[in-house]
Amino acid sequence: MIAKRNFKGQFWSFDVIFAIVIFTVSLTILAYTWFNINSELALAYGNGGTVMELQAQTLAHTLLSTGYPSNWQSLVNTTNTSTWGSVSIGLVNRQGTTAIAQNKLYTFMAMENHSYEATKQALGIGYAYFIIISGKNINVTIGHNPSKYSALTTFVTKEQGTLGNQPVNIQIDVWTNKPIAVS
Repeated sequence: MIAKRNFKGQFWSFDVIFAIVIFTVSLTILAYTWFNINSELALAYGNGGTVMELQAQTLAHTLLSTGYPSNWQSLVNTTNTSTWGSVSIGLVNRQGTTAIAQNKLYTFMAMENHSYEATKQALGIGYAYFIIISGKNINVTIGHNPSKYSALTTFVTKEQGTLGNQPVNIQIDVWTNKPIAVS
């Protein structure tokens, strides 16, 4: 007669070890996936908004400077975008003032009319922009109006200035019609 052996304890321990390994691997994959999704959301909704807001503030600061060089408007050909790369667009004649120079404004408007996308590069921004300069009998718009392009996110910066000795409000919108992300 052959003795009967009891293997229940051994099978049970292999089953438990196998289950623990599967559980640990599953938990690791879940944690890894969660971490990646969380990081992507932080990039898209956290940093993207911060970058967009910084670009709006930087654009306002840039436009209310003299630009570089200070006579940049005389160095660009408004219909030749290759001449735009060596300048920084600023709309005032003297640093420290907010008096917009009409010749710089007209040059910038002609550049935008020729190539909106190239002006985004010249301004150093990755998002769409819309600039409104308004005052008594003054209404100048430059760029793409976010309401006409179904903007999803818009950051607005407001400044005060003068144009032709008249006080004006300057509103700078930086916007996107895509889910917010770094551009």
